[in-house]
Amino acid sequence: MSAPPRPRLSMLDLVGVRQGSTPADAIALAVRTARHVETLGFTRFWVAEHHNMPGIASSATTVLIGHIAAATRRIRVGSGGIMLPNHAPLMVAEAFGTLEALYPGRIDLGLGRAPGTDQLTMRALRRNRVETEADFPREVADILHWLDDPEPGQAVIAVPGAGSHVPVWLLGSSLFSATLAARLGLPYAFAAHFAPRMMHQALREYRSGFQPSRWLERPYVMVGVPVVGAPGDEEAEFLASSVQQRVLGIIRGERTLLGPPLPDFMAGLSDYEREAIGSFLGAAIIGGPERLKAGFDDLLRHTGADEFILVSDVFDEAQRQRSLAMAAEAVGL
Repeated sequence: MSAPPRPRLSMLDLVGVRQGSTPADAIALAVRTARHVETLGFTRFWVAEHHNMPGIASSATTVLIGHIAAATRRIRVGSGGIMLPNHAPLMVAEAFGTLEALYPGRIDLGLGRAPGTDQLTMRALRRNRVETEADFPREVADILHWLDDPEPGQAVIAVPGAGSHVPVWLLGSSLFSATLAARLGLPYAFAAHFAPRMMHQALREYRSGFQPSRWLERPYVMVGVPVVGAPGDEEAEFLASSVQQRVLGIIRGERTLLGPPLPDFMAGLSDYEREAIGSFLGAAIIGGPERLKAGFDDLLRHTGADEFILVSDVFDEAQRQRSLAMAAEAVGL
């Protein structure tokens, strides 16, 4: 049996605010990171929408996309994703139509159906709107319509946006978006970087139900992967304690800034906390060069992914850039 084709490699940046730094520092680091992975040959650089989280500076996602696209030359820049419950679909189409007008052929629109925040903040974002299961499919269809060529007599037109054909992706960590992406014939990104449990079932659902469309002839799968690389396994595991601290904060309901690595961090936690962190980071690839290569090879065999999108929450910038370079080498970029 022949090996699966080499996947593309991309990056998802949470624009993490580190201890001792500011949101402005986090944004500047995101720009430098985008430039770095562009030189490594990454396909795209996405930023994620989150709100009311002191350690994440990516709430104004479209603003950041434009800023990063202006600072790079080739790499595609997009959203991983825009959390659709927080936005009027027409405004999403207009915003991404504007980005596409500014940076033609380089913009991606990834859509998610979670709010990306807590219930109180969600109400502050969209007032007292109550979401139903039917809203997301309808609003995705509306955005596709507004980004397509306008029809004769069309009453509402996205300007800019109409005729821009910005690629739309559906993002998810369950079967809902997988099924919808298959039915609409859209590319699908699975969020294994924080919720890997249903990955294999969702990918089977997407591929088995995929219907070719004007946007995509065959299924296209992207898988989110947490990655920490270092020259040795022990150092990589030490550096990974920064993201483990972040996950622990989520588990405890304590949203904090990204902290520096701590020795033997996991050893001081309860069994429940260790298990919860392990589940959250179940798809993580952490280690030296051999472990990185084996991890990517294994994930590719089990998922057949067309593309991996990496999350690398390493505290130190130089060590983070090194981690991303090592991942590129491990994948054979």
